[in-house]
Amino acid sequence: MRMISRLLVRGNLVRFQHAVGAVRWQSSRKQAPVLTAAPVRALVDEQISIKGRFLPPHSPVTVCARMHCEDGDLWEAFAHYNTNAGGAVNLTTDHSLGGSYLGCEPMGLFWGLQPAPGGRQGIRLKKNDVETPYQVHISLMEGHVSPSDGKSSELAVVTTERWYMAPGVKRTEIRQNGVVGTLFLPPGPGPFPGLLDMWGMGGGLLEYRAALLASRGYACLTLSYKGHKDLPGPPNQFNVGNSYFRSAFQLLQDRDEVNADRIGIIGISYGGYLSLRIATQCGVNPSCVVFINGTVASTFPFPEEDGFSKLGYSGEQTYQFNDQGHVVFRENTFPARVVPEHRAKLENLACPLMVIVGEDDLGTASCENADMIEEILKSAGKSHLLSRFSYPDAGHLIEPPYAPHTRTSYFVVKPQKVMSLWGGQPAGHAAAQEDSWRKILDFLETNLRR
Repeated sequence: MRMISRLLVRGNLVRFQHAVGAVRWQSSRKQAPVLTAAPVRALVDEQISIKGRFLPPHSPVTVCARMHCEDGDLWEAFAHYNTNAGGAVNLTTDHSLGGSYLGCEPMGLFWGLQPAPGGRQGIRLKKNDVETPYQVHISLMEGHVSPSDGKSSELAVVTTERWYMAPGVKRTEIRQNGVVGTLFLPPGPGPFPGLLDMWGMGGGLLEYRAALLASRGYACLTLSYKGHKDLPGPPNQFNVGNSYFRSAFQLLQDRDEVNADRIGIIGISYGGYLSLRIATQCGVNPSCVVFINGTVASTFPFPEEDGFSKLGYSGEQTYQFNDQGHVVFRENTFPARVVPEHRAKLENLACPLMVIVGEDDLGTASCENADMIEEILKSAGKSHLLSRFSYPDAGHLIEPPYAPHTRTSYFVVKPQKVMSLWGGQPAGHAAAQEDSWRKILDFLETNLRR
């Protein structure tokens, strides 16, 4: 098809372009191809509708998504479709025949994103600046092609914005009473139900899940507990104890914008263990806990009340390499291997607990830890507090919906950087992220709002 490189703009098309992000290219045909994405600007957990029109009927086309992460790496996903009798393709209803995913996957171009061929491998997509969006460029190409080959020109393009932080959400850095974190507040005066958000032993301060939860109406404090310059002690050691986490919970309670009687905790990986510990051993009373691929016990001696461990912790005690040279953390997280004194006192649990399990988790023995949680609560007569959801093809890094699946990535265990194996299969992991997020929001609604 002969393409003319200038953009065709008509007066009666301008409003439509602003509404759905349509981009049209002039061609020798009566009607040039059109690609739309609606809504063109949305939160990352919102599904969008991608459609191509005015194409030859029953013809092969490729739809491609590309974006640069904050480190400058190019991420890419693509899928092959055939147009219908009317010369249209609709990613919400049509099936991909090849590419980054197969079948009907309305958001496959997003969760299917991977580092482009020739780029850095072993990287994980994590948003650092939540006050800016990801800009994802979606293009429509003729034929079933691989975009990286550069053998097909774009018939139409559209750019979408994917946000973690909704308009009106307020972001505040917290450095108070020794607590290091970031607080996100929804729009309006409040008071809002609160959440304490914790991640794993990678350290630092991850904000994107907290920003998204604030966008859904929760005052969310994401908490750093290791590997941050404003924390005490060596950055590669674990140097905070019960008093630190108690202070963080109480800091959230003391905010005027927060309903002090409706505060929950959410944690993944080691943050899951910390969630259980705070709920059962720190003298606070959360309204609920969300536990994602975590452990019931610490794999190292937990720091004393004053916040400093006699031994410290660098992570070197808890990993080993498999035959492919990948680090597998799972082996040292089986409940049978941990010291009983390091286990969270689950028998003291007094609030609803949601447990999310990726059955292909290679970072943590999630199934076995969930089994132990179930057994302990049953023995304590508290089975009614537990909701458990398991996903067969999900790995360790269960994130908010439509985040790309990461099976392996580099993980810093100072003084070295290692390639860690997290597990999961792309389509099954994506389905788990979408379903578990919906269940998490329902769980929070039930226990923090009603």
